[in-house]
Amino acid sequence: MRQSRPLVVLSKPLADELFGDRDPIGRRIRVSAGRRGVSEAFTVVGVFEPEPNIFTAAIKNWAVFPYTSAMKRLKASNWQAQILIVPRDDVPQAEVIDQVVGAMRVARGLRPAEENNFAVLRSAQLLEQFDRLTGVFFLVMLALSSVGLMVGGIGVIGIMMISVTERTREIGVRKALGATRREILWQFLVEAAVLTLLGGALGMLIGWGVASFVRNFTPIPAAIPLWSVVAALAMAILTGMLFGLLPAHRASRLEPVAALRYE
Repeated sequence: MRQSRPLVVLSKPLADELFGDRDPIGRRIRVSAGRRGVSEAFTVVGVFEPEPNIFTAAIKNWAVFPYTSAMKRLKASNWQAQILIVPRDDVPQAEVIDQVVGAMRVARGLRPAEENNFAVLRSAQLLEQFDRLTGVFFLVMLALSSVGLMVGGIGVIGIMMISVTERTREIGVRKALGATRREILWQFLVEAAVLTLLGGALGMLIGWGVASFVRNFTPIPAAIPLWSVVAALAMAILTGMLFGLLPAHRASRLEPVAALRYE
């Protein structure tokens, strides 16, 4: 690194793309960077298999070379550099941060009264940012799910109202044979619950298929926990019974004589 040698380490996918079945070690690749299009030949000294994670799932081609080589050979004076520091377990993080800030201020020639022209982020801060992003994503998904439930519930009301209208004579016959209002009410509530349960089960199958696709073709460990399946199906049943209450109540209030005369 001190000598700014033109060396590079490639990720396995990038090495396969550039060299195929040939051994890339010792071969040279040309790297271009910067606004001026400065180009320099770098020698491949290693190949690594990138560890998949949620942050770099879409990035497979990596070329890693010393930052001193980039600064000197590629004229990367306007690049933004990031340094990852992993302290020992026996060293407090606050002490490490103080040392890093002090070293960076000395390296940049900052005076005691001058503010830092760099940023130091702790892993806890990154986790907090990630938690905020996931929280916003959860709220957006919750809002979309609520809208979906409302639309589905309105659809249930429409379907069950049509069912009540088409089965008016059947309801009249059942009442004439002794069926009570409560029995008619529960009949249509159960039908509405079964309707939404089938829709929920179909949605769960689609979600399981999408999760399997993401898990098999990306590094993201997508999965559907059992509790979410139970909660989704329970919510589907509750939605069906809630929005099916109006049609069921209407069916239970039909008079037998008027229902039997309905054409």
